[in-house]
Amino acid sequence: MKVAFIGLGVMGYPMAGHLKNAGLDVCVYNRTTEKAEAWCKEYEGDMALSPKEAVDGCAFVFCCVGNDNDVRQVILGDAGALTGMSAGTILIDHTTASADLARELSKEAAEVGVGFLDAPVSGGQAGAENGALTVMIGGDQANYDSAKPIIDAYSKFSKLLGPAGSGQLAKMVNQICIAGIVQGLAEGLNFANKAGLDGEALIETISKGAAGSWQMDNRHQTMLADEYEFGFAVDWMRKDLGIAIQSAKSNGAQLPVASMVDGFYAEIQAMGGGRWDTSSLLARLMKK
Repeated sequence: MKVAFIGLGVMGYPMAGHLKNAGLDVCVYNRTTEKAEAWCKEYEGDMALSPKEAVDGCAFVFCCVGNDNDVRQVILGDAGALTGMSAGTILIDHTTASADLARELSKEAAEVGVGFLDAPVSGGQAGAENGALTVMIGGDQANYDSAKPIIDAYSKFSKLLGPAGSGQLAKMVNQICIAGIVQGLAEGLNFANKAGLDGEALIETISKGAAGSWQMDNRHQTMLADEYEFGFAVDWMRKDLGIAIQSAKSNGAQLPVASMVDGFYAEIQAMGGGRWDTSSLLARLMKK
């Protein structure tokens, strides 16, 4: 089976690799040609010079780029993927973008007989590299049933949550929850430091109780070491929280904590930490 993967960032690059390792014929496209060339050298796959060229003859097309505008460019542009996809193909967008865009893409795809799933992921770079992502999906059941065995190549769990846009809405909830958890962990570790507690001994103890979380298990050591040059970037988190906050204005949801933490991440950006991991909220507190 031939598939295409558009966007070879820190997430897309390994995800496309898992598809190739699963025995699929993968053609990739990336706006930076050097990245596509490096992927082809590593995985012995094929590359194209435009999304339209990449999708030729493909049964499934995957996309993982930066934001709404990037998705529109590579999917709906003059040389976009949708202009080269045949009826019956399924387009799967892993970009974290707006629910409105997902609904727009679903409508555009349906007009040319193409299926569509909005399928943002959680698990970060490590999850992508280890094939252990969680995928939140919106779309039709039939399209999901067809795509799931392939999505399984780079995920540990996926679930259809409703019609087009539902995956993006679920990702917003995911990021809202993470924002509060990371801020709470940062405040706790900062308090522990000022109180003279042994951070490692503390986390070994409280992680076994109700305070335990993925963030605590996977980020406390680097936070205590003041190391943030890795992981899910603050710039990306602010993009994601911005989408959630904008959506909340439409549906009436109140996001006081997410909005506050978004402001804290703006301070991290001002400190030069736009590419730091989201756990860098502690760095902001430690410098005060």
